[in-house]
Amino acid sequence: MDEPSAQTGHRPAMIEAIGLSKFYGPFVACRDVTFSVPQGQVAAFLGPNGAGKSTTMKMLTGFLAPTAGKAAIGGFDVGTHRLEAARVLGYLPENGPLYNEMTPAGLLDYAGRARGISGSLLRQRLDYVADTCSLRSVWHKAIGKLSRGFRQRVGMAQALLHDPDVLILDEPTGGLDPNQVQGVRELIHRLRETKTLLLSTHILREVQAMCDRVIVIDKGLIVFDGPTSGLGSNETEMEDRFRTLTAA
Repeated sequence: MDEPSAQTGHRPAMIEAIGLSKFYGPFVACRDVTFSVPQGQVAAFLGPNGAGKSTTMKMLTGFLAPTAGKAAIGGFDVGTHRLEAARVLGYLPENGPLYNEMTPAGLLDYAGRARGISGSLLRQRLDYVADTCSLRSVWHKAIGKLSRGFRQRVGMAQALLHDPDVLILDEPTGGLDPNQVQGVRELIHRLRETKTLLLSTHILREVQAMCDRVIVIDKGLIVFDGPTSGLGSNETEMEDRFRTLTAA
């Protein structure tokens, strides 16, 4: 078992990007992306469309191999210890694929069994995500007939199902109404007590409400990494600072 390769204060680094680069021929998707997120922190990963956010998140989660550099989750090198990293990681991709003909109950039962969860523990985890993600009303309805907001909640439930230590969430409030957004905020505040989170969003007020830290990427390079307050004390200041950092 690999040991965590970096420490932040007295807390181990649970998410690490170490010189991550991805090239497609002459096109640079991201270059030398380096940061670490310590245990218990909620970090926002921001950037304009095409900046390299999704590419970086896919490399962190093992869905995409880097051209150079490495990623580690919970101290496990994603490239060499993929299964160990996957056990401690929950990933919510933006518009993640779901099986439309299945129900949330059926999909999550299948996902749990695929991860080796069974018996009473699987039943407990299914009950937990059904309640935590407010899925009871559509538990036995075909996913293909669900609204975008409910589909997003099914994706969140799948990310939480195996009780991972690390969560990487791409647009977790996308498609949700204001009440559901508030529910996600409250969920993240509860999760931060035991988990480490990296989330991508375009909504700066959500960053202010949920995150301790902000990492901004533009044109494949990290252009800001600091406390949320360093981006501004309110949404207007944050928007102005974001535009300055990512101006063409």
